[in-house]
Amino acid sequence: MRDTYTCGCHPPRQRLLEQAPVNRRSIRLAAILGAAVTLAGGSLAAASELTGPSAAPQQAAAAKHVLLLSVDGLHQSDLAWYIAKHPGSALARLVHGGVQYTNARTTTPSDSFPGMAAQVTGGGPGTTGVYYDDTYNHALLPAGTTDCKSAKPGVEVDLTEDLDKNKASIDAGQGLKNLPGSILQMTGSPRSLLDPSKLPVDPTTCKPVYPHSYLQVNTVFNVARNAGLRTAWSDKHIAYDILSGPSGDGIQDLFAPEINSDANGYPAGNDWTTDNKATEQYDGYKAEAVLNEIDGYDHSGAHKVGTPAVFGMNFQSVSTAEKLPTSDGLKGGYASKGVPGPLLEKNLDFVNTEVGALVKEIKAKGLASSTDIILSAKHGQSPTDPAALNRIDDGPLLDGLNAAWKKEHPGAGDLVAHAVDDDGMLLWLNDRSAAATDFAKKYLLAQSGQGNAINGNARAFTNSGLSKVYAGRAAARYFGVKPGDTRVPDLFGIAKYGVVYTGGQKKIAEHGGAHADDLNVPLVISGAGTRAGMSRGGQVETAQIAPTILTLLGLDPQSLQAVQKEHTKSLPVR
Repeated sequence: MRDTYTCGCHPPRQRLLEQAPVNRRSIRLAAILGAAVTLAGGSLAAASELTGPSAAPQQAAAAKHVLLLSVDGLHQSDLAWYIAKHPGSALARLVHGGVQYTNARTTTPSDSFPGMAAQVTGGGPGTTGVYYDDTYNHALLPAGTTDCKSAKPGVEVDLTEDLDKNKASIDAGQGLKNLPGSILQMTGSPRSLLDPSKLPVDPTTCKPVYPHSYLQVNTVFNVARNAGLRTAWSDKHIAYDILSGPSGDGIQDLFAPEINSDANGYPAGNDWTTDNKATEQYDGYKAEAVLNEIDGYDHSGAHKVGTPAVFGMNFQSVSTAEKLPTSDGLKGGYASKGVPGPLLEKNLDFVNTEVGALVKEIKAKGLASSTDIILSAKHGQSPTDPAALNRIDDGPLLDGLNAAWKKEHPGAGDLVAHAVDDDGMLLWLNDRSAAATDFAKKYLLAQSGQGNAINGNARAFTNSGLSKVYAGRAAARYFGVKPGDTRVPDLFGIAKYGVVYTGGQKKIAEHGGAHADDLNVPLVISGAGTRAGMSRGGQVETAQIAPTILTLLGLDPQSLQAVQKEHTKSLPVR
């Protein structure tokens, strides 16, 4: 439903952006193509600096900087396909210069919020308390509640653009002039741009619950800050304040332009995700911010603060290239099973160019021998086989469930309190009894109907498009929490391969489910603390990124509460 930066060699990039925004991309591409950036010998420096005739493993040293990059929607198969086709690419050099884990899995559900939370905490949804970007909590009170003694608990917890003071503006309501070109001037402390009247209320304190305080465990940003290190992050909503952890001070410089705002310069009604060219432009702003940070400035390029110890960003353009049927005159998604179509290939080129620019800048600033780059993805996307697509409108299914419940229980209200359905189904129910959760499961598994295929033709479905349903106590066990947990979905449905819950034909892929296409993401660590040219095929989890970041920095992974609880291991990098 979720349709729901003094180098003394050049001025800061924000000034360059204001002077020549049109030529920025072509200048950068020319620089990348002319650069001989070799990722080998376990470092981002030139191979001759690090490798000898014996190619013996080096003594691992703690890095000073870890750059974390998430390419949302990217599969391990996409990365392998691209490297095979472009063996001299920046992505290929990144992989060959470090350790590649070819069997990495992200969280279930495979959504941005639990996926990103796992990468920086070391824990899954049951530990972090984050199941999706838009969920429900049976203990918190509705937004705006002032009488907390008599208010009835139970409220949607919406960690999306809906929390912004102005979700129509890319600066989320800061009031910057000359947008979007001035967006790098956006505050690095954007919590003030969240509208407290939209936040759920804590019944104990009777105060709004901000995203950072909703996270149940600390993050690598908290641990780094406690060690006196600098942190920064760039993402797509102000609600990524959540990554600052329960203390609220984990991220010193959070650059979070609103991706679901109106896309300036594009047709009215479009946000930055509905036109793939716009998404690339949007991702470009975040890449500029990271370049500024590599150069030792804050994200705006205006203040000299030093290169962060832990920093990074997410890319959205691959994800939109997988979802949109067409954009920029190119066909989206996959040409055939696992083979990127023209729009997706274009976006893989785009990400390759951006990653190449970051690597080049790290080397230019003399940071190659002290920096590790981790590349992964918050989530994959399904299906990668266009022939398998079956788009099902979940609205009638939920309406039918509510109607059936009321028929059997005269005078009762809706059974479904909240639902999030992308290519999985998460339901929170008003009645959490075993009888109610069992009723919902049986009803959904009994439903059949017509969806529509990649060509728009009708396609039959059974069992509401679900292959497996966990309800009530089974759902709690699935996520490793106690029955009655106030955050856990009352029903988690795993969709059949190819099913995407959406009305109409505007999307050809989604994430949030538990199929391999949702879960199997790339994971590469390349740089100062790794050995070059290594591939590991054993199954690993993206949650292992968090303790690995601390290990690379010489910090204690056991400082992470989720690592302690889940016994999450650091990844082997030698």
